[in-house]
Amino acid sequence: MLAKNSEESLSENQNHRITWEGCSVLLDINDGDRVLFARLTAGSKIKIGNNSCSLQPLIGCPFGSLFQVEVGGDGPFLSRVIPSTEGNNLVEKMDSQIMEEGRDNRAIVDNNTAQTLTGEDIDDMRRKGATGDEIVEALIANSATFEKKTAFSQEKYRIKKQKKYAPRVLMRRPFARSICEAYFKKHAEKIGFLRVDTLSLMLSLANVTAHSDVLVVDMLEGIVTGAVAERLGGTGYVCNTYCGSSPYPINIVRMFNFSDETCKRILHASLSELQPSHSGTSASIDELEDACNINKQQNKEVLSPSSAIDLVSMEESDVAASPKTGKSVKAGEQAPLEAIKSWKENGFSSLIIAAPDCDVWGIVKELVPLLSYSAPFVIYHQYLQPLASCMHNLQIEKMAIGLQLSEPWLREYQVLPSRTHPHMQMSSSGGYLLSGTRITCSDQPQPN
Repeated sequence: MLAKNSEESLSENQNHRITWEGCSVLLDINDGDRVLFARLTAGSKIKIGNNSCSLQPLIGCPFGSLFQVEVGGDGPFLSRVIPSTEGNNLVEKMDSQIMEEGRDNRAIVDNNTAQTLTGEDIDDMRRKGATGDEIVEALIANSATFEKKTAFSQEKYRIKKQKKYAPRVLMRRPFARSICEAYFKKHAEKIGFLRVDTLSLMLSLANVTAHSDVLVVDMLEGIVTGAVAERLGGTGYVCNTYCGSSPYPINIVRMFNFSDETCKRILHASLSELQPSHSGTSASIDELEDACNINKQQNKEVLSPSSAIDLVSMEESDVAASPKTGKSVKAGEQAPLEAIKSWKENGFSSLIIAAPDCDVWGIVKELVPLLSYSAPFVIYHQYLQPLASCMHNLQIEKMAIGLQLSEPWLREYQVLPSRTHPHMQMSSSGGYLLSGTRITCSDQPQPN
């Protein structure tokens, strides 16, 4: 009993701004060149270039810390970089130079003779214990054309050499935005090409607030379920429903570092369990399950596996697992009978559907009646036509009002002195949303 109380007090007093052993982190290598997830344990390692570095130095550091690969007597290791005030002043000075100077690079010829420092010299510096920053400064000092370049070109040259000889790792906190951006950048097909602005709009249109009971159909590896649970903040419930005998996988939820209290709020229940006992819809549910299985198999055949996977799961980035200190609560447990009974009587407060492998109208007509009256719902799909057909059927059946089809649009900008402009490469589409509010049909008999 004392051990249990001590574990509970330890979890309550834990500072979630600082990493701990066993937590999940998002590692941003060289300013987005490579992004991967990792679980911090004593034996975890990551490979950066030709170096294999332990993640032990990351434990106990605040999220947002910056690390740099250094080579010591025991091999490569990650050393924390503390930003200095002088560095900020240097950036401001360089920005002013960029705005004032009138130089250009027209007279510079790239013939591979400007650099006098050879590869053997660099290897010799490494053997003598030179840091990555010292190697970069030596390359700049031995470049015959560096002083002739513009300040902007000099900065690009410095960053290029720094990424090669002194790679940096930014330790980010995994939450809904960072996880969605990382997956969309490398493996968008795993989350149904759901963009971060589309995800945020889904949560807003579904009115996900504290103490809500949200019904979710998540076939996107759990990104929607995790985002809803994160916004609820340990209040209310997230019920992940499914067609068939087994729930859909929600592996991404494990990356959120949810507390045990939040994990208890993430439940699952099959569609047949949530249906009222007097409704004879078992045949339609079986047909819906068969259609989902067929579409899912077709999508698996179309999507070919990637040959080089940079975005790895937490287990793939671990080389040694540390012994578990205690049994943690697993997210996605079976919903208790009391909760299911309450949902049947009162209905859910909102509905979010992200099931690209299912027939949209087939699943909407089964789930919308499970909502309470005047409750909002949102449906996501990568393509427009399935949502347009569903919207037409909802209008005919008079099941909802305020129906709206939305296509979120996002443009990212590079913001730098004298060179602020939109990014050269952007995503063309982040999917489509159909939103509305459930109503009761006037033709149905009203309860006394």
